[in-house]
Amino acid sequence: MKRKEFFLMKKQVYNPFLPIYECVPDGEPHVFGDRVYLYGSHDKEGGETFCMLDYTTYSAPVTDLSDWRCEGTIYRADQDPAYPTDRKFMYAPDVVQGNDGRFYLYYCMSGRAGFGGYNGPISVAVSDSPAGPFRYLGFVHYPDGSPMLNYICFDPGVINDDGTIRIYYGTWSDEALDKDFPNHEEAIQTVMQRYHKSRNEVLQTEGSVMGPCTVTVGDDMLTVTSEPRHIIPAYPIGTSFEEHPFFEASSIRKIGGKYYFIYSSWQNHELCYATSDLPDRDFVFGGTIVSNGDVGYHGRSEKDRLNMTGTTHGSIECINGQWYVFYHRLTHKSDYSRQACAEPITILPDGSIPQVEITSCGLNGKPLHGTGTYPAVIACNITNGHMPHGSNKIYTDSFPNATHCGEDRFIGEIQDGTMLGYKYFAFSGAKEIGVQYRGSCNGKFVVSDNMDGKNIVAEIPVAPADAWTESRAPLHISDGTHPLYLFYRGDGEAAVKELYLA
Repeated sequence: MKRKEFFLMKKQVYNPFLPIYECVPDGEPHVFGDRVYLYGSHDKEGGETFCMLDYTTYSAPVTDLSDWRCEGTIYRADQDPAYPTDRKFMYAPDVVQGNDGRFYLYYCMSGRAGFGGYNGPISVAVSDSPAGPFRYLGFVHYPDGSPMLNYICFDPGVINDDGTIRIYYGTWSDEALDKDFPNHEEAIQTVMQRYHKSRNEVLQTEGSVMGPCTVTVGDDMLTVTSEPRHIIPAYPIGTSFEEHPFFEASSIRKIGGKYYFIYSSWQNHELCYATSDLPDRDFVFGGTIVSNGDVGYHGRSEKDRLNMTGTTHGSIECINGQWYVFYHRLTHKSDYSRQACAEPITILPDGSIPQVEITSCGLNGKPLHGTGTYPAVIACNITNGHMPHGSNKIYTDSFPNATHCGEDRFIGEIQDGTMLGYKYFAFSGAKEIGVQYRGSCNGKFVVSDNMDGKNIVAEIPVAPADAWTESRAPLHISDGTHPLYLFYRGDGEAAVKELYLA
């Protein structure tokens, strides 16, 4: 059976919710008509840098979020005139419907691992359909045709605000924390080189060249109609953003007359939000929506992260009456193979959004069936107790991770003390659990329905195996909704490809 056919026949959906070989990070979900479309960057599975592939889009009926289909390649990097200069890769995009009914794709080009980027304009492509294909239209510019390069053009998010097209963009680095920055020549040179700005721009731009900004464009979707301005101070000390400063990943939503600015904080693993009654000022920090390591959830500290953490980018969308947050997780021990995930969220009557837990069931709307065969890589927690934070590289250290070899997708480098967490399953009469595994392992997977591992519901023995091998054990779990945590206890190293429940 072909991979795509298998995916479309599924009756439930789990995280990651696209095919397990697909890497679409930086997700911007939008409902157009009766379908929700996910726009994002496109990583290569096992890639060597960010965003190596052309843009692709997936969509699903708003009434069935298990039925995602690939719309194919919607836009190619070589359609941009900057290709293939030092700006060769297309970073996080967004799509908005213009006042003419057409659909506009906003994006920025960048270089390998981010180098060579930050010096171009915001590019625009257009299509008659939200599913593409898109064609290059131009770049955001001033009325005289000169490119709009104020501040740092990066990660554009766009909204059609009752006919006004607003673009949000920008990035930030820790030089913005230095109040004495104008007197630190090394820091000045660093900012000039990184962001391709002149000394005058770096020192004379009001409030800093860094930070989140907004600008409006006219009905042609290209021509600037307002001067760009910061929406949040670039210097966060003493503001509500001090503990969660803006880093990148600008996204904007308007809910009940209030503007929600969603962004990736300097912590890098969390999506935060800020709110304002105005679109271009007075934003106040709201909180964290989701962390790809569950950091902050119920007070969890960074050292106790439940996954390798790293870049995140995404947004929120109301689909068929339910709000969701879309984010991404890391695989292959790097920031370069990121996969789309989502969770339902709640917007409280006061407008606040409590942080949500990352799960395996995500868009499913309910727990996963307590019987069946699941890819092991849908584990929402993969940890050995001291997982790293991604930093724009591929790690060579050994630690458990979702990865692939050929057509096999699995969790590899499982050693003594590794925990794999799956949340949640609805059990009814389940009697057996098993794994498909291989490796030099010699021990067992101790299964618990509690993260502390004290309530043991099964023990699955494993022995050295060169080929994929199945091992099953009796499962003693009560009916109802439960998580499952598999703790490896033993020698050697294991890889796990599938999880069985019966």
